[in-house]
Amino acid sequence: MPSLSPAVAEIRRAVRAALAALPEQPTTVIVALSGGADSLALAAATAFEARAAGIGVRSVTVDHGLQDASERVSAEAAAKASALGIEALVERVVVAESGEGPEADARAARYAALRRVAQAEDAPVLLGHTLDDQAETVLLGLSRGSGAGSLQGMAPVRIDDDGTTWIRPLLAVRRETTRAACAAEGLGPWDDPHNADPRYLRVRARERVLPVLEAELGPGIAEALARTAEQLREDAEAFDEMIHETIEDIVEHAEAGISVSAAALAANPAALRNRVIRLVVQSEFGVGLTRAQTVEVARLVTDWSGQGPIDLPGCTAARAGGRIVFAAR
Repeated sequence: MPSLSPAVAEIRRAVRAALAALPEQPTTVIVALSGGADSLALAAATAFEARAAGIGVRSVTVDHGLQDASERVSAEAAAKASALGIEALVERVVVAESGEGPEADARAARYAALRRVAQAEDAPVLLGHTLDDQAETVLLGLSRGSGAGSLQGMAPVRIDDDGTTWIRPLLAVRRETTRAACAAEGLGPWDDPHNADPRYLRVRARERVLPVLEAELGPGIAEALARTAEQLREDAEAFDEMIHETIEDIVEHAEAGISVSAAALAANPAALRNRVIRLVVQSEFGVGLTRAQTVEVARLVTDWSGQGPIDLPGCTAARAGGRIVFAAR
C-alpha cells in the first residue's frame, strides 16, 4: 500500500484534535467549503476523521453570485464533497451593500448562510483558515493600530451568543500544506481570482508585505505572527476573568442603562480600567468603542473637571456623583 502523504496526515491530525477537544461529540459537523485548497483539504480530512468517529458530515458552499462562473464553481465544489462521501449543500445568497466594502459584505452574507444551516442542524461549523490567514489577520491588525483585541487574530474555537460554534482546525497548518494534501489526494482546488486581486488589502498583505518581511527579516515571520496571536489570546482569557470579577463588584444597573463606580475604576491600572469600560458598553449596548472613545470616557474618572456627557455609539457616558453612568440614546 502507498504511504500516507505527510500533508494529508498533518491535516487529519489537526481535524482529529479539534473534534476530540469538543466538550460533547456532535452527531453532525458542517464544513464551510469554497472549493479552494484550504477548505477542500479540510473537507477531505473531516470526511475521513468524522467517519471514524461516527459523526456525520455536511458541506455548505455559499454562492455569492458575484462572479460570472459562481454557480458552476459552487456546483463543482459540491460535487467534490459528494465524491468524498459528504452530504453537500449549496446556499445561494444576495450580498447586501453595507458601505464597508464588497469583501466585508460577502463575508457577512456567507457567515449568515453558514449560521442558518448550523442552527438548523445543531452542528458546529469547521472553517479552513490556516496559519497564513492568521498571520495576515495579525499583520492587518497591526497596520490599523486597533489594539490587542485584533492582534489575537482568529480563535481556534468561538461560540457566539446564539450558540453557533465555529472551529478552525488548521490554524497551525501552512497554506502550502493544504495544497500538497489536495495534490496527494487528487483533488483539484479552485483558485478564487479575488485571492490575487491587489485591490483587496488582505491580498496586498499576502502577496507584497509578508514576502518583503520574510526577505528582509528572515524566514518564520508568519509563524511568529501566529504565535503572537496565540499568546495574546491566552493573556486576554486570563485578563477577562479578572475583569468579570471586578465588574461584579463595581457595576450597578441604572435607569436606561448601567453605572460603574468611578473610585473603583480609578483604583485600577489604565489597561484594566479601559477594558472594563469597553466590556460594559459592549455587554450592555452591543457596540464596540474605539481607543479614542474609551480614553475619553476614562477621563471622566481620571481627569474630571465637570465636563458634560460623552456621545458614544448607541449610548452616552456621564459623571453623576461618584459613578459613571452609561445610558441608552
